[in-house]
Amino acid sequence: MSDLTINPGVELRNSRLELYHFRLRLALASGFVLCMFLLLFARFFYLQVIQHEHYETLAEANRISIVPIVPNRGIIVDRNGVLLAHNYSAYTLEITPSKIEDIEVLIDELSSVVEITPKDRRRFKKLTEESKSFDSLPIRTRLSDEEIARFAANRYRFSGVEINARLFRQYPQGGLFSHVVGHIGRINQRELDQLETDGLDANYRGTDYIGKTGLEQSYETQLHGTTGVEAVEVDSGGRAVRTLSRSAPVSGNNLVLKLDARLQEVANRVFGDKRGALVAIDPATGGVLAFVSKPGFDPNLFVEGIDPQNWKELNESPDRPMVNRALAGTYPPGSTFKPFMALAGLTYGKRRPEQTISDPGFFNFGGHTFRDDKVGGHGLVDLYRSLVVSCDTYYYLLANDLGIDNISRFIRGFGFGSRTGIDINGESAGILPSQEWKMRRFKQKWYAGETISVGIGQGYNAYTPLQLAHATATLASDGVVYRPHIVDYIENITTRARTAIVSQSVRTLEIKPDYLQLVKQALVGVNREGTGARAFAGAQYISAGKTGTAQVIALKQGEKYTESRIAERHRDHALFIAYAPAEQPKIALAVIVENAGFGARAAAPIARQVLDYYVLGKEPAVPKSGSDEDHGDDTAD
Repeated sequence: MSDLTINPGVELRNSRLELYHFRLRLALASGFVLCMFLLLFARFFYLQVIQHEHYETLAEANRISIVPIVPNRGIIVDRNGVLLAHNYSAYTLEITPSKIEDIEVLIDELSSVVEITPKDRRRFKKLTEESKSFDSLPIRTRLSDEEIARFAANRYRFSGVEINARLFRQYPQGGLFSHVVGHIGRINQRELDQLETDGLDANYRGTDYIGKTGLEQSYETQLHGTTGVEAVEVDSGGRAVRTLSRSAPVSGNNLVLKLDARLQEVANRVFGDKRGALVAIDPATGGVLAFVSKPGFDPNLFVEGIDPQNWKELNESPDRPMVNRALAGTYPPGSTFKPFMALAGLTYGKRRPEQTISDPGFFNFGGHTFRDDKVGGHGLVDLYRSLVVSCDTYYYLLANDLGIDNISRFIRGFGFGSRTGIDINGESAGILPSQEWKMRRFKQKWYAGETISVGIGQGYNAYTPLQLAHATATLASDGVVYRPHIVDYIENITTRARTAIVSQSVRTLEIKPDYLQLVKQALVGVNREGTGARAFAGAQYISAGKTGTAQVIALKQGEKYTESRIAERHRDHALFIAYAPAEQPKIALAVIVENAGFGARAAAPIARQVLDYYVLGKEPAVPKSGSDEDHGDDTAD
């Protein structure tokens, strides 16, 4: 028997099969590894070659921070170089709300290091409501050196709080020019959207403020300047390491105005505490010399963000200090309308200079009695005397003879009922009534009886003090219409080049020179022997003017106006228009004093002192507060 035996419990190994399986697995693993390397290589190639420029840009962006540099805002000065708006630099304590969990707690802690008043808190709360949460907002401005040092020592305690250097706007004249120069304020979302629409958003990066009203708003693009750019290298912690490049900002242009700050101050002073407006214009150019709206407000309140308490006081005041009365306030012109009615009567052949009417002191029409200011009337009245004594009956008859559409057509030529085009926003067009206007406004036809009151500047008539001054300047310049403008020229801060705001003659009215001279002679007579004589007694120059009194509330038929029995804010408005010197006018103006009664008593004395200063350099007397001194005939305008 052979020694070779087979144990049935032992399994024979197939070496070749195992080797085959091993090699197969090795090949698959090698293929997988190779595929992975190929994928890695492809990805590496894609990132390093194809996407090289893109990722190089991202890496550079992580290393370089682009910081906008806000330009200096242009300054605003009057014709003599008096500062009306300029800039100053100050340090501010600012909070970024998006980085703070509990702002109230943070402010409480900050107040132990830097004084934070309740007013600061109210203003900051208002700013947070108006701004995006990631904006850096000032909680305190104009920090002292001591406060800066205290905060720097405690800086580690306040994440999201920084001290920044900022440029602030200042209005050194306070409320004197509040309605004409205007003010700046923080940019809101609507303004940001408009800047983007206009393609100007890039130039406002880093800018927090924009012109809100007045010249600050209408000349915003000139005043703002061009934003600069600084490329700063930063480390991994976001700290600046060095400046790589810098494109300097270009400061905004300066505005030099036609306004005379001293004349403005005189006009403001003689108004005292009365409400109203005064606009003075150079008849030869249309340049605005004074632009007063009383009361005004302090525009500096808005620079750092007005606090809710001051905002409430301004908006809820019965005196409405935020309303620009000179530009947007509309009033019946009263008898200051009569010179233009007289020219219409002459031009349309409804009156001759020598033609007279008999004035019994009233005019009956359609069962209604329209009364003259003078009981018993003025007797025989021609055109000259109708203006000198301000005869209402003469103009009741003339209005009836002309008809409303002839009145509207002629008066429109002087700028009534349309915007003058002055270079600040917010101008009201006023109301120049006509048949077409009433149908469009009320869907009603015009009644002949409504024309009668229009003839004396009442009824639907409503115009701005600016329009009255503009029309007076046109009359003084013998019918040459200039567009009113406040800015004289724009000065480039870098080159000192000046871009003049050219005086634009819009048109010349087709009125016979003889008619113009007749009416102008009558206006001289107003200040010599008529309703303006007391106010201009002893004047060392010849002036022309016209008084006016405008009803605020309508009286019942036959009811007599008694000022003392009427609430102050329901009393008549006092108006006056004038120009001087009469032979070669240098200034034309319109004055309205709200609820002050007769124009001869309240408005004419203001005009006299303003003209005295401008023509003679004479300083005005300080008015008595609340004085009711009689400066005119209470039986007339």
